[in-house]
Amino acid sequence: MITGILLAAGNASRFGSNKLLHLLPDGTPIAMAAARNLKAAIPSSLAIVRPQDHALVDLFSAEGFTVVVSASTVEGMGVSLACGVRASSHAKGWIIALADMPFIQPDTILAIRDALEHGYPLAVPVYHGQRGHPVGFGNKFFGELTNLTGDQGARSIVSAHAADGFMVACEDPGILADIDSEADMERHRELMRV
Repeated sequence: MITGILLAAGNASRFGSNKLLHLLPDGTPIAMAAARNLKAAIPSSLAIVRPQDHALVDLFSAEGFTVVVSASTVEGMGVSLACGVRASSHAKGWIIALADMPFIQPDTILAIRDALEHGYPLAVPVYHGQRGHPVGFGNKFFGELTNLTGDQGARSIVSAHAADGFMVACEDPGILADIDSEADMERHRELMRV
């Protein structure tokens, strides 16, 4: 079974407040939009959060996510990702999604899952020549994923194994649209109407 991992343990320092709880125009918190899109495609999903994020724990739990609280998330995204993979070590692969990317279409996530299920060890969505998120990893990467540290996530693994990767072409600009600041909210306003 492919497991979805939603990384929701960042500190949102550039946003000025907890961006993951910031409401989109339809009233949905950013993190919940990302979570619902992931869960729609990958029912077996978990979310990684910081210990003090009680509101996110409650929201994700209400959506049916397994919530993993990690005290080590201050060490960076790589540590959060490794925590999620260790918490789902039984999986045949993982789709790593970011909670600050609320506009990724479930069909894109399904295409990543399908690539993994068809034997590709690495699957990356591509929109008009640009690679984006979420990225899918087969279980052959378990060791490398669980040894990640720092704040670069799995970028080093994707780069080192580019020849093994399957580029999933999509018409989904949401794969490039992360929200790190209030300016990003304005920049991606057109996606909010989709």
